[in-house]
Amino acid sequence: MLGICRGRRKFLAASLTLLFVPAFTWIYLFSGSFEDGKASSLSPIESQPHSPHYTASNQRERESLEIRMREVEEENQVLRKQLSLAQSRSPTHRRGNHSKTYSMEEGTGDSESLRAGIVAGNSSECGQQPAVEKCEMIHVAIVCAGYNASRDVVTLVKSVLFHRRNPLHFHLIADAIAKQILATLFQTWMVPAVRIDFYDADELKSEVSWIPNKHYSGIYGLMKLVLTKTLPSNLERVIVLDTDITFATDIAELWAVFHKFKGQQVLGLVENQSDWYLGNLWKNHRPWPALGRGYNTGVILLLLDKLRKMKWEQMWRLTAERELMSMLSTSLADQDIFNAVIKQNPFLVYQLPCFWNVQLSDHTRSEQCYRDVSDLKVIHWNSPKKLRVKNKHVEFFRNLYLTFLEYDGNLLRRELFGCPSEADVNSENLQKQLSELDEDDLCYEFRRERFTVHRTHLYFLHYEYEPASDSTDVTLVAQLSMDRLQMLEAICKHWEGPISLALYLSDAEAQQFLRYAQGSEVLMSRRNVGYHIVYKEGQFYPVNLLRNVAMKHISTPYMFLSDIDFLPMYGLYEYLRKSVIQLDLANTKKALIVPAFETLRYRLSFPKSKAELLSMLDMGTLFTFRYHVWTKGHAPTNFAKWRTATTPYQVEWEADFEPYVVVRRDCPEYDRRFVGFGWNKVAHIMELDAQEYEFIVLPNAYMIHMPHAPSFDITKFRSNKQYRICLKTLKEEFQQDMSRHYGFAALKYLTAENNS
Repeated sequence: MLGICRGRRKFLAASLTLLFVPAFTWIYLFSGSFEDGKASSLSPIESQPHSPHYTASNQRERESLEIRMREVEEENQVLRKQLSLAQSRSPTHRRGNHSKTYSMEEGTGDSESLRAGIVAGNSSECGQQPAVEKCEMIHVAIVCAGYNASRDVVTLVKSVLFHRRNPLHFHLIADAIAKQILATLFQTWMVPAVRIDFYDADELKSEVSWIPNKHYSGIYGLMKLVLTKTLPSNLERVIVLDTDITFATDIAELWAVFHKFKGQQVLGLVENQSDWYLGNLWKNHRPWPALGRGYNTGVILLLLDKLRKMKWEQMWRLTAERELMSMLSTSLADQDIFNAVIKQNPFLVYQLPCFWNVQLSDHTRSEQCYRDVSDLKVIHWNSPKKLRVKNKHVEFFRNLYLTFLEYDGNLLRRELFGCPSEADVNSENLQKQLSELDEDDLCYEFRRERFTVHRTHLYFLHYEYEPASDSTDVTLVAQLSMDRLQMLEAICKHWEGPISLALYLSDAEAQQFLRYAQGSEVLMSRRNVGYHIVYKEGQFYPVNLLRNVAMKHISTPYMFLSDIDFLPMYGLYEYLRKSVIQLDLANTKKALIVPAFETLRYRLSFPKSKAELLSMLDMGTLFTFRYHVWTKGHAPTNFAKWRTATTPYQVEWEADFEPYVVVRRDCPEYDRRFVGFGWNKVAHIMELDAQEYEFIVLPNAYMIHMPHAPSFDITKFRSNKQYRICLKTLKEEFQQDMSRHYGFAALKYLTAENNS
């Protein structure tokens, strides 16, 4: 491709020469007939050698012009010959991927010429680099630590996936928190032709902990310095990105820039667009040494193999040690050290055009990097203010960012046709399970939901938990959708212990939830609430999947399996911790029942004691839960006995029993075949009974269901006959599975169902 471009340059030069040299020659000759700016006619008399006006000097000029004319003609003949040779060598077709050709301006000149190139346009075909091969793997490294950075990474990855046409290999340098979050996310995202590898950031701390750093990124902001040592030794090149980056183009265009590196160039960087390294931002401002304006390290192209040969590790360490003697600490983390190394070794840098890192911090020159939307390639929110940064076009940039923030990630599960992909065991198992289902089955959609993999983002907000010293801690477990969001603050006021919540949301709703939570003083004051987002997919509400997600990610030995519509009594958390010890839950299979009540009033003076609750029960302000529509669900609790009970008492399982219970964290999961409304809790209680759990009612505990509009699923159950038929079929299949798994003891469930 480069050869073709060079040939075409010669072709163009030759063509221009053929056109313009004769023209300029005649203009030159003709200009001789101008005197004092006016045309002077060359009469036949004046042109004769024997004319009085004809002089010896005129003769010499004429002879020299004739000689020059002959030389030009000879040059033209040579050019014509070269032109014909170039045309005969030109290939009739081009090899490689025809889907897209990438325009690449030269990036090694000074910044002014770079900006001029951008304004001139990005479409000069001979300025283009060879397109990246269709199935060539592109490697991307990102340092990510903590809960908030994990959210930022998702938006970055979405923007990359949206534009990409190549397989991607993400190398994530992550702490334990980010690894847990992102490993689950990518495992459940199941994007084709994307590979993820994790590298333990905590193990790398010792490599950079000796460097004092004032930047808000902390110790993790220095870890890009050790990528040559961290990443696999056989990895030759990698694109390194900050988490606050948004792509507006195919990342393959940036990957293609590696072909432009020459000589000892091993770092691809964009010039810093603020005046930071010029040292004139305020009085006594003293930045680290840098070449001119310095370089921004939000986007880096690293030639790892050459850096290793140059002993990069030793190079940056020696530079940092020397500069720290006078600077004492870094202000911009790794960026200061990269710039200090470049100051001493400018030959290391290939300067990228500035549209590869449009830096949106305050008072930058970022506006000079683009003239139109089509010029934008990478946007960098490198100000601590992030979306609140001051910029002439910040509204446009903000909208672009929000587009990816709220974009449905499920739509990015696109196949790269024609590219072989690594075998994914989870994906293969899923396809096998789905292929075994009968699509003509009227209950196919119900059965399919059981195998649907929902993208899951754990710990969407910051989470902190300190284990209790007596190992009696209990986590409240619940699930919800957007229409129950208003219950969160009330539950947090009633329950001071840890909470694990699974929220079923779309990408856009997840951002609405984030804004709601961040605007709530009650929610922001609680660090022991784990919010796990399960993204919407399919037509059913996957209630038992949500419960399983919330159960799986608790940090305590016990859990209270509740629902989001219930408010626990004040003090229930401490009461349950005492009950755990009293009833020896650690060494016995027990399910502690918290009796459930309900009110039909939206405004309720919540009872502060059992006596007050009984009074409200007698007055008709409260009722036992489902008293009017489904008494069987909670009748075995024996509310008559509970009224006077002062000690825990045991009850027996009965058909359709579905109490809210406290159990050990190792209890069985909920059965995923039950979605939407119906039998989701009943099946779980049945399995607890099959595993010989004892059901113990707590005499001084209670919870109250708050009124709300009917859910969409219960409406479907009531109005759709096929829905009810399929639910009945799933119940029968579950009971048969129970009989096969638990043997003769499980036959009572079939008998009980027939008698009910």
